[in-house]
Parts: sequence; C-alpha cells; structure tokens
Amino acid sequence: MSSSTAAAPARSTEPVRTPKLRADATRNRERILLAARDAFVELGADAPLDEIAKRAGVGNATLYRNFPDRSALIREVALLIKSRVLAIAESATAEGSGPFDALQRFAHATVEEKIGALCPILTNRVDPFDPELVDARERLVAAVGGLMTRAKETGELRADADHGDLFIAMSQLTRPLPGTSCRLLDEFVHRHLQLFLDGLRAPARSTLPGRAATFEDFHPDH
Repeated sequence: MSSSTAAAPARSTEPVRTPKLRADATRNRERILLAARDAFVELGADAPLDEIAKRAGVGNATLYRNFPDRSALIREVALLIKSRVLAIAESATAEGSGPFDALQRFAHATVEEKIGALCPILTNRVDPFDPELVDARERLVAAVGGLMTRAKETGELRADADHGDLFIAMSQLTRPLPGTSCRLLDEFVHRHLQLFLDGLRAPARSTLPGRAATFEDFHPDH
C-alpha cells in the first residue's frame, strides 16, 4: 500500500446532538415534528413536505432550514417520539401513586403518540444503530422496566407478562385497521387498551400461551 494513501477516517460513535435554538425556533421545530408525525400516520412516509409545513403553520423555508431532507426529518421524528414516551414513563414513575396505576397512566399517554402507526416508518427509514436513538431506547427500556418491576413486586401485575407484551399491545392498538380512518381508531383506542390492561392485573384468570415478549425481541440484532 502506498505511503501517500490517506487512511479513511474512523466513523464516530458519538451521538449527533441538535444545537440549542432560540425559544421561537424551538417551538417551530417541535410544531414541524408533531405535524410530521401526524402526516406520516395518515399519509405514510412519503407525505408531502409542503403539507407538513402547512400543518405546522410555518413556511417551507423554515422546514428546510431545520430539516434539509426527508431522512433528517424522519430521524428527528423518531427521536421526538422516543423522548416523549421516555418523559411519560419518568413522569408516571415520579407521581408516587400505586405502581399499576402508574403503568396505566403511562400506557394511556403513550398511545397518544401513535407508535403503532409510525412503527413501519421508523423501523424502515432510520438507522437502528444510530447512537442517539440507541441511547434513547436504552433509557426507555430502563424506565418502563422499572414501572413493570414495581407493579410485579406489589402483586398487582401478573408475573407471566413482560415489557414487550405491553409494547406489542400498544403498537397493535394504535395501528389503523385496513379501510378505516384514524379518527375511528382515536375513538376506541383507550377503551380497548383498558381491556388489555385489565387482563394484566393479578391475580391472573388464565395461563398465557407461549412466552412473554421482552425488549430484547425488538433489538435489531435479534
């Protein structure tokens, strides 16, 4: 190998942090991300960026100044959802009521983020090994794991359920049925989520078939 050949730079494993913004710029950025989340749920990953800007109440230039392309926007939506769900879990933990009540509050607040409808987009359009996304995922696992562990320790949560069972149910309940509108889903999701949560209560009325799903089942290397 020639001594004049430059070595390829090593790929950084450090998270790409978003620079600090002014208050108005921060509000615009979050409005864009929430509008993008809802547009992706209704129209898919190829939802027109012009439509997202319109829903957010900003000009196209503002959208592109914050997110240079669709990939960057989808990545930031993934980070937003994970950070919002993490905040919900931490808030439910800190409120100090019974563990199962905290778990229920977490589940009902989390389905508002429409994680099931977004799952195919976020799975197929983002790098699962992105360091910032990995960090957010690990913190979420720890927070939700704590909620469920405490509910089991008090005897309120059935012993044969695990973290993955909860997230599979929330994902399925927030994924629109073929041929139905998102509004129909919004009307019934909390009703059916509560039916599922009631089934998680101990003492269990039945023995669940198969094994409990865990967060490891969702890991990219699984």
